[in-house]
Amino acid sequence: MKTIFKIAILAFAAVWTAACAPATDTNTNTNSNTTTPTAAAPTANVLLALDKQANEAFIKGDSKFFEGMLSDKFVMYGGGRRMDKAAVMKMIAGNKCDVKTWNLEDPQLAKIDADTYVLSYKGTFDGTCAGSDGNSMKLPSPVRAASLWVRSGEKWLAVYHGEVPIVDPKNPPKDAPAAPARKEEPKKDDKATANSNTTATKPAADPGTDAMMAIEKSVWEAWKARDNKKIEDLTAKDLSFINVFGTYFGNKADALKDWRGNCDIKSINLTDSVGTTLSPTVGILTSKATAEGSCYGEKLPPVPIYATSVYVKDGDAWKLAFGLNRLD
Repeated sequence: MKTIFKIAILAFAAVWTAACAPATDTNTNTNSNTTTPTAAAPTANVLLALDKQANEAFIKGDSKFFEGMLSDKFVMYGGGRRMDKAAVMKMIAGNKCDVKTWNLEDPQLAKIDADTYVLSYKGTFDGTCAGSDGNSMKLPSPVRAASLWVRSGEKWLAVYHGEVPIVDPKNPPKDAPAAPARKEEPKKDDKATANSNTTATKPAADPGTDAMMAIEKSVWEAWKARDNKKIEDLTAKDLSFINVFGTYFGNKADALKDWRGNCDIKSINLTDSVGTTLSPTVGILTSKATAEGSCYGEKLPPVPIYATSVYVKDGDAWKLAFGLNRLD
């Protein structure tokens, strides 16, 4: 089991989904009944084609490609950090990749609401990338990736991206490389230097955080208690999920079956939760979780789980509509 988590810790942002449909020119019209053009509902293949363009730009280190394709509210996890749009673009600009082959396939589209969709797909890669620190890493392959897309007028903008290495939890590879060493925290005297090189800015407080956080805690506690009825009530009808092994569950029944059966959890601690309200009815929450217990008969190592959850309003209540859990 420990080998599985070592593989997952090497997850790297090798897949990039942050593309949008090109804007079209419109004639000036003084008619007061003129309506603002809006993007058509997306299909899985259309978004995947855009994703492939964005992935090529990522490999080339072309950060400018993403300027108009990432939402200003974009967020993702990278190296155990919550990264915003500015931090992500800075990271891409420093990329130096040598990728021989890559492929994105098996697109799956999940609707959150009329203006918000999650695209999930499988990515395979043969190559390496080195960031601004000069350290080269072999790209994990295969991975299960997911991007959250929001409608913005005539465009679809990416507001989140994440991926998880695909491994068999019951039969992990025996030649898994060791997990990379964590960097030491900067000393107090080096605080100014550390702040100047930070990869993300502290997000502003969002009014949706507390409400979504309350549901997030309840979901984790219900998972620990194997309270199936409570989980049913806390999740949306069209729930989809990607677990820490890179397994995709495209419907609520399959996701809840996975949550119920494989783990015996004694305690859970949820920290560093930050919410972002994307619209009056949709929000995204990132959190760091640690769990004590066992899965598949093996004791869980003390490795944080970086959880991203998408919530949708059902009446007055927030409900979990999509989740991705990864180890960084």
